[in-house]
Amino acid sequence: MASATIGSAVRARLLSAPALTCRQCQRIRLTPTLRTPLHSAQYSTSRTPSKLQSILLKSSKSGTILLSKTKSSVLESIGTVKSAYRRLATSAVGSDAATTATTKTKSSSFPDISEKSVGYWLLGSAGLVFGIVVLGGLTRLTESGLSITEWKPVTGSLPPLSDADWESEFSKYRNSPEFRILNPTMNLEEYKFIYYMEWTHRLLGRVIGLSFVLPAIYFVARRKVSKSMALKLGGIALGIGFQGFIGWWMVKSGLQDDLFQKPGSHPRVSQYRLTAHLGAAFAVYSAMLYAGVSVFRENRLLKDPKKAVELLTKRRIGALVPLRIFVGFVSLLIFTTAMSGALVAGLDAGLVYNEFPMMGTGLAPPVSELLDPFYSREPPPHNDLVWRNMLENPTTVQLDHRILATTSFFTVLALWAYGGRLRRAKVLTPEAKKGILGLVHLVSMQVALGIATLIYFVPHSLASLHQANSLALLTGCLVLGSRVWVPRALLKVAEKRVALMGRGTKTAGKKVEKSDMAI
Repeated sequence: MASATIGSAVRARLLSAPALTCRQCQRIRLTPTLRTPLHSAQYSTSRTPSKLQSILLKSSKSGTILLSKTKSSVLESIGTVKSAYRRLATSAVGSDAATTATTKTKSSSFPDISEKSVGYWLLGSAGLVFGIVVLGGLTRLTESGLSITEWKPVTGSLPPLSDADWESEFSKYRNSPEFRILNPTMNLEEYKFIYYMEWTHRLLGRVIGLSFVLPAIYFVARRKVSKSMALKLGGIALGIGFQGFIGWWMVKSGLQDDLFQKPGSHPRVSQYRLTAHLGAAFAVYSAMLYAGVSVFRENRLLKDPKKAVELLTKRRIGALVPLRIFVGFVSLLIFTTAMSGALVAGLDAGLVYNEFPMMGTGLAPPVSELLDPFYSREPPPHNDLVWRNMLENPTTVQLDHRILATTSFFTVLALWAYGGRLRRAKVLTPEAKKGILGLVHLVSMQVALGIATLIYFVPHSLASLHQANSLALLTGCLVLGSRVWVPRALLKVAEKRVALMGRGTKTAGKKVEKSDMAI
């Protein structure tokens, strides 16, 4: 309102003053008698008009003639200003809406979406978790996980620094079942290798915890994340802490003497606890990765809220509902297959049958070997016979993993075929098409690595790559899911911003009408 009043005053000033004159001449009041334009004492004392007064009188007369022309030119200029103002108001609708949204966002405790820096940090944290999963696999393959017999979250961050410290750690290891049964001839130098493997694994876990918790506190305190993202960060932080507890719980199972009293028993950690440890790592990684991808998706789509609403609405069409369910099923199947692989690793089941696709003389071993009463802990009729063999019998565990892996492979191929059908129907986006094709490549590589690992008697390099690629395969599922799933919260934010833009358009239109009336 203030700007409109000032504009009216300026326009009135322009209309009341003749153009092309100096300031002093604009002060002259034009009358029929043409009063003396200058009222200073130095000019009023002279009786005869001086040369300067004559010139000013002539300019006053010419100003009277030019006034009508000036008025018309000023009106034309005002019309130009009006049209320019209309264009400016129309172009400023988006910025007005964005300003309104920003004002409302500032008034709330958390913004609608998280900043991009949060996404980069989450993806970096997920990369660290990926690395520790690979390192953990190598630690298990080298049988280094039981080298440190104590859990010291703070003081354990430093390795032994003197010969006395090394001798103390080595003496503790010599009291473990693994040393007495498997490594009775191990010397100090050999012990240092497995110690450093386990120590590096634990140190990286501490680094992941600190590098996640401290920035998470900062981002939440500075309101750089949305409310839902703040809750997710809290859940991930709890998952990291719980993962450390599961890790020690797993190691502790390999240090108990009562588990290895039978002749021929092999000191190892519990396959159940190993699977829980790996499953927790996969869950933390998946949460970090999907949260980071979601941050980038939100910032990319909300650059144009209208297009975001259109794109997210298209994803909700009926033809894509089976695809979204299909992708979720594939993700769950691949996660389950990876967990069955953890059981294989915990029981060293990969060393039982080392050919593919045959297992001995057939595609599957005899039933008597698959359902061996030896693994049952209940008296006849052995009510726990089936599930104990599926989880504790190395032969049955390997067969289960083969079946799940083969099922995952053909399920991904079926997803690719279904995606081709949707592509021909012109309802599949190019990003989803690329995601499905990438999933086909990853699952093919996983099958090839699994067969090679089996045939070559589980070498460390191939076994580590096989485990790493399983996590990469799950990554492909999550990335594909981010391209086909419809986040309801993001859709609501986009619709709210579109509504704000609409209200901004109406407000700008009313301002333009008022300014036209003032003009």
